[in-house]
Parts: sequence; structure tokens; C-alpha cells
Amino acid sequence: MNALVLSPESPFPTRGGGALRTASLLHYLGPRYNVDLIVFREPGSPDPRKHVPPGLLRSVSVIDLPANGRSFAARAARNALRVVRHVPPLVDRFSGFAREVAHAIGEPAYDIGVMEHSWTASYLDQIAACCRRTILDLHNIESVLHERCAQSESGPLSYVHRVFGEASLKRERDWFARCSTVLATSDQDAAAVRRIAPSARVAVYPNALPSMPRPNHEDQEAIVFSGNMEYHPNITAVRFFRERIWPSLRERWPKLVWRLVGRNPHAVASFTRGDPRIEIVGPVENAVCELARSRIAVVPLLSGSGTRLKILEAWAAGLPVVSTTLGAEGLPVTREKAAFLADNPQDFADAVTRLLACTHLRQELGDAGRLLLEKEFTWETAWRKLDF
Repeated sequence: MNALVLSPESPFPTRGGGALRTASLLHYLGPRYNVDLIVFREPGSPDPRKHVPPGLLRSVSVIDLPANGRSFAARAARNALRVVRHVPPLVDRFSGFAREVAHAIGEPAYDIGVMEHSWTASYLDQIAACCRRTILDLHNIESVLHERCAQSESGPLSYVHRVFGEASLKRERDWFARCSTVLATSDQDAAAVRRIAPSARVAVYPNALPSMPRPNHEDQEAIVFSGNMEYHPNITAVRFFRERIWPSLRERWPKLVWRLVGRNPHAVASFTRGDPRIEIVGPVENAVCELARSRIAVVPLLSGSGTRLKILEAWAAGLPVVSTTLGAEGLPVTREKAAFLADNPQDFADAVTRLLACTHLRQELGDAGRLLLEKEFTWETAWRKLDF
């Protein structure tokens, strides 16, 4: 059998939540199908073909994206144009390459065609023409993401996200209904898909991690937040923690360090500069091993969609997690099992303090998270939910 996968980013090496989710599907498909991958590449990025595990895929076709300004002014201009045109972010970035996609497909017929992220769903007609079954893998539900961003912001930024949410919703109603299957990360996201498109055929495929040994824990007096710092919910989370939670913790714990791990730390520099006890780690080869250098993972998210791989990585490292309720959405977490949940700054700071003050409690919560990960959120466990 033959499978076609269209991805807006390279899944290898598996760094970051999007790459991990796409890689998990490719590792499932590889032994079962002849898999052809079409992947978009940003200017200056390495050749994705060099990092694909040997024998996993039949072919990899690369579509090079044009240069895109990264400055604040360039981003603002792009988003202003998107607002005027009612086009969601990144949908326009990956649209307009029908000829290149057709060239990569050639003439073969496929049993299934997988589109990663809704950003590539604009090629649904083209994929459906050569695939018996079409699968849209939702890393997030973009309309939900933007609506929550609108609620957590104010003024013009709130308005922009509301426009993007409405534009995403209009497209999702069409795409979800026409795909053979929509994959959602959790029961909550699956329910949202059904509300948007009641006729959609939706299945839950949870975010997960490959099986890995628990790393050695260095137990330095530090807390850690991880993720792509350019992602808007992460920017909001860093700002919220820096302004509303960190001052209290900084005063209570004179030696405590707050580490930020992940790509594009420049995006949160305005909230972190000037404090020597905020450590900018940036991107790393192995996020799980890096997280294990700290005592607690903090997830102060106020917006977002999908399920948070940053929590799964913290569990893999054996770290206790303090999260907002929204940050742990889609995961089987109660208030004092596998994670502490806190939704206002005082409660959040108190939960972190409680864990910092008790080694046994940190160990107990970290062990519970690690056990839950091994039981429900490994690739092998997630694959059992797939039927193709």
C-alpha cells in the first residue's frame, strides 16, 4: 500500500512539538506503507532528506519556500494584510504551490493521503484526487487557538486574533467535513471538531513521545519553561509568569533560577532582559535531558489548543509540573495527580513553593507523571488508536 504525507515543516530531526507529532505518524506508516513525504523548507534550513531515518520512507520531496522577512515590521505588515484579506496566519505561507505539489506526486495513486496541520489543507482537492482516503492531522484547532488568544489579549491584538479565528473557522467547517478522517489530539479537541463540522469523521490520536530512558536528574535550584518562544501562547505565558508570578518566587527563593528552553528566545527578550536569574538556554538537542537539570516545569499558559508536548517532555524527565488548567487541557490530570493545577498568580506561586520546599513531594509528583507517560503517551500506545 502507498501513503502520501504533506508536511509544512521537516519532522526530522524531531525537535519541537510539530516535528514530534509528524514523526510519530511517519514511524507508524513506514513499516506498513510505501511512504512518500512532501515537505516545505524555509530558506537557509538544512536538507530534510539528510535526517530521515534510513529505510523509513520511500521518497522525500522538498518544496523551497521564498524568503520571508523576520523583522517586527515585516511580520506586522504580513498580519495587517491577512486581516484585510481574512486569511489565517501560515495558511497563506504554504498556499500557492499546487504545481510543485503535483510535480512531487507525479502519477501514482495512494491508499491514504495525510495533511499535517490545517495549514496544508488548502491542498485537499489535489490530495483527494490521487488518494482513496484523506486524513487531516490537527496539531491544533486554529479557530479555537485564535479565539483564546483574543480572550487573553486586549485592544488591536485581540481584534486581530478574533478576525483570524473567524477566518479559520470558515475554512475548518469545509475541510473537516470533506476529509475522510480528522485526527485530533484529545477528546476535548475531537468534541470541538464535531461542533465545528457535525458530519466530520474524527478520531483521537494523542500527542506522544518515543520510548526513552529516564535521564539523570541534576536537581539544581531552578524552574523551567520550554517551547518555541515565538509561538503566541508561549509569549503570553512568559509575560504572565514574568509579571505576575516570578517576582513573588524570586523574593521567596533568593537562589532560584528560571530557565527558558526553546527556539527563538528573542521573541520574549523584552520580558526577560535585565534579570540575571532568568537564564536563556535557547534551542537544545535533547529537551528532555535539558529539562532534567531543573526541579520543576512551569506551564503558565493562558491560551492555546491541542495538548502540550512540553508537559509530556517534563514527565519524561521525571519533573513535577505546575500548570494552568488550560495548559494541561486534554491530559488526564487532576489537581494533585501527575501535575499541580493553578489558575491565578498567587496559587501558582504557592504551588511552586510547595514543591520547592519538599523533595519527597517533587519526587512523588514526578514519578506519577513519568508513570502516566509510560502508560498512555508513548508512540507505541498512541499507534493503537489508528485504523489505517
